[in-house]
Amino acid sequence: MIRTFFCFLLLALGSTGQALAQTSDAENKLIVLEHVWNEAQVNRDAPVLDALVANTFTNTEFDGEVSDKTKFLADIKDPLFKPASMNVQGMKVTFYQTTAVVIGEYRTKGTYQGKAYDHVGRFTDTWVFQGGRWMCVASHSSLLKK
Repeated sequence: MIRTFFCFLLLALGSTGQALAQTSDAENKLIVLEHVWNEAQVNRDAPVLDALVANTFTNTEFDGEVSDKTKFLADIKDPLFKPASMNVQGMKVTFYQTTAVVIGEYRTKGTYQGKAYDHVGRFTDTWVFQGGRWMCVASHSSLLKK
């Protein structure tokens, strides 16, 4: 399963300058990257997430916690964090030259510190096209239902 998602990642990251000229192609790649991101979180695959987020990445969680790339990746490896599923839907991509903002809804289930969680919320991810690929520079989530 990890191999399949890694293949999707390579395909999506194999963007060229043409992706900027073809909005629908870039939009599809970003949507694939969002799905790869979620699968990597469920599988606690920090190397895949490391490849998706910029070194200057900032993450703002639904509870207001703000973390940088190092903390974000450490949280993924936390053995007390056990996501079972993570799904996104209703995504909309808006482009601003070499920047894209992806908004959508998410649902995630699992356990943290032995306590079950089932969250439904919205997310906003900001992606920048740099070095021939899309990198997420900021992510924000907010709860609709806990």
